[in-house]
Amino acid sequence: MSKYPALFLHHNKAHAVRRFHPWVFSGAVKRKEGNPDQGDIVEVFSENGEYLGIGHFGTGSVSVRIFSFEKEENLTELWRKRFISAFDLRKAAGLAKSKNTNAYRLINAEGDGMPGLIVDYYNGTAVIQAHSKGMHAQREEFVEILKQGYAEKLQAVYDKSSATLYHKPDTESKDAANSDSYLFGHASETIIKENGNQFKVNWELGQKTGFFLDQRDNRLLLARYATGKKVLNTFCYSGGFSVYAAQAGATLVHSVDSSEKAVKWTNENIALNASGVEHQAYAADVFDFMKTAQDDYDVIVLDPPAFAKGQSARHAAIKAYTRLNHEAFKKIKKGGIVFTFSCSQVVDTEMFTGAVTSAAIESGRNIRVLHHLTQPADHPVSIFNPEGLYLKGLVGYVE
Repeated sequence: MSKYPALFLHHNKAHAVRRFHPWVFSGAVKRKEGNPDQGDIVEVFSENGEYLGIGHFGTGSVSVRIFSFEKEENLTELWRKRFISAFDLRKAAGLAKSKNTNAYRLINAEGDGMPGLIVDYYNGTAVIQAHSKGMHAQREEFVEILKQGYAEKLQAVYDKSSATLYHKPDTESKDAANSDSYLFGHASETIIKENGNQFKVNWELGQKTGFFLDQRDNRLLLARYATGKKVLNTFCYSGGFSVYAAQAGATLVHSVDSSEKAVKWTNENIALNASGVEHQAYAADVFDFMKTAQDDYDVIVLDPPAFAKGQSARHAAIKAYTRLNHEAFKKIKKGGIVFTFSCSQVVDTEMFTGAVTSAAIESGRNIRVLHHLTQPADHPVSIFNPEGLYLKGLVGYVE
């Protein structure tokens, strides 16, 4: 007899789990044995009792996030194996042992068989961000695994789960009073290297875990197009694209973000790399800035935050992407390059491409696509869970 509560699926709903999709939606559940609460470990069975997997229970639209499709007797050993596998992948991708890059994503939720868990590594500090109560409950075990894996290189482990866990309606808990905290050591910020460029990262005050590691490869690509060019970086945050453009020899870089704090960090990161480029950062609404901006930029970067957090906001998000790209296409010089992105998971690649196409039609300019962009190797996507592909982008040549 199982030591965990059990969920039995409707006969016609078990096929997705048999194909190793890690989500069990609430409508697929026919009955329960036991009374699982948010974050509890449960086992999943077909209507006829066939074992399908084990995962964390949820009270929202996803009833179970499966972390193994086999029976597991020792979860501590399972977590250890998953962390080792994740590290091996980053090593194979040339990140874990790189001399030019010392920051990367170590655990990418379903992509690493750990649904609901993000772990980013910043030059000696691991930042944990749990999206499920079940994974958050295991954080002390994860710290021990990290300490064993990184040994003396690990200086601190910071838990930054409050924004992703306790602010969701179906995960409210008395534990919500437990704010972000250090689980091991203490280091509020560090300077990382990314492809040889330096960035100051503050996980306590910064967005997400402190830095947008998912744009690493796309920033490197931008550098190929920035030499001798005038570059506008919108929604710049801490200046990732701006630094790459400056280091590549851009003649001028303008950075725009609505946050004064982001502008401050951008200026600090530009100075940290001592490129000597002409740079100006503006604390302004990007849409307002674009209306009055000069029209002689050679390269424009559009990297907005997620315009849609859920399905209900998707239509408005597509309109916003269309409007943003339309402004860029109007402003850029003939022969200019636009890097445009969406990180809204509910806006898929086809929808985003459609929005950019609409913007091109409205602007009356011909756009030729040079690159289709996505997230890097340390943000892997399980082939059985394509929903994990959230970052999509295009590089367009504007005639």
